[in-house]
Amino acid sequence: MKLALLCVGKLSAPYLRKGAEDYSGRIRRYLPFREAELKEEKGGGKKADPRYIRDREGERILEKIPRGAFSVVLDEGGKALRSEELAGLIDRHMVQGTPELVFVIGGAYGLNDAVKKRADLVLSLSAMTFTHQMARLLLLEQIYRGLTILRNEPYHNP
Repeated sequence: MKLALLCVGKLSAPYLRKGAEDYSGRIRRYLPFREAELKEEKGGGKKADPRYIRDREGERILEKIPRGAFSVVLDEGGKALRSEELAGLIDRHMVQGTPELVFVIGGAYGLNDAVKKRADLVLSLSAMTFTHQMARLLLLEQIYRGLTILRNEPYHNP
């Protein structure tokens, strides 16, 4: 099985880029992993229109989710999973032969309804709100943690 992460926007802070690169490299030790950074929409005028931005970004996201992939979309209104449950989700898809597990993080204004409807799972990282850039680092860490749980490696301490 392959893993993918689709994100709107680039990581702007050096510490976030360094952390994301670290966890991406760790994940690649376990499974093929790709990341795609999609361009942030500018808003079409002096005043940003969040709905317009979400819709344009949503179109680009939907184009990048492969047919047959299981998509996990991050949204504050999604389902909360413990780390062990995320590990179980990854494990089930590996066993079932899912070709690709795709995680999606929207931009600063979130995701449009079409992307959420396409999702096989809408996931929340926390009841708290994080920037989309911070969510990326946290998600990568949790994916890595899940893979170490599956291998009974010492990284995860319950």
